[in-house]
Amino acid sequence: MGKFQKGILGGFQGRIGNVVGASWKGIDYMKSRNRKSSKPPTRKQIEQQAKFTLLIGFVSSIGKLLMLGFKDTAIKMTGINSAFAYNYDNALTGVYPFYALDYGKVLISKGQLHNVDNPSAAAAGNGQVRFSWTDNSGIAMANATDKCMVVVYCPELKRSVYITGGADRRASAESIDATAFTGKTVETWVGFSAADDSEIATSIYTGQLTVL
Repeated sequence: MGKFQKGILGGFQGRIGNVVGASWKGIDYMKSRNRKSSKPPTRKQIEQQAKFTLLIGFVSSIGKLLMLGFKDTAIKMTGINSAFAYNYDNALTGVYPFYALDYGKVLISKGQLHNVDNPSAAAAGNGQVRFSWTDNSGIAMANATDKCMVVVYCPELKRSVYITGGADRRASAESIDATAFTGKTVETWVGFSAADDSEIATSIYTGQLTVL
């Protein structure tokens, strides 16, 4: 028998009636019990599965970061689930079978903390990606001690490198080693969290670049 652990929107393990609860790479989901059927999947089912497969490749590469980045919106669900739901609704584009992620609309964090001004990312050589921004500490919801979160994602490899609890807002810069993606095109984002992780900023997409 299955048991709900976090309410109707949370995860459960096992079987309740004809529904099976499970977790895959930190994402809780429910599915119908497998039944033998001669009916092929519907077009809608095929399209939904294609979207799911595309997005899970991205989400699973930064799962630990998303647990922090979406904790403010994770009501009776994990941060990963909240991030998946947001990006499924807002960042998928295209028509079957040519779905893609609109990286400019992807969020890696979401909250009320103020993000930095004028963030950017650039290839700095030797596999390094350097993020820079204008220090805006002192305005409401922006403290000098807030810590950056930076993400570098390689769509070709479906892999990411990232930092949480990085440089302070007042430092105006952070670098990350992306040597594994040398010569490849990557997508980048920057977000911030309070020093004690009590508040999170909505991330900003800092563009596409080639790691040198």
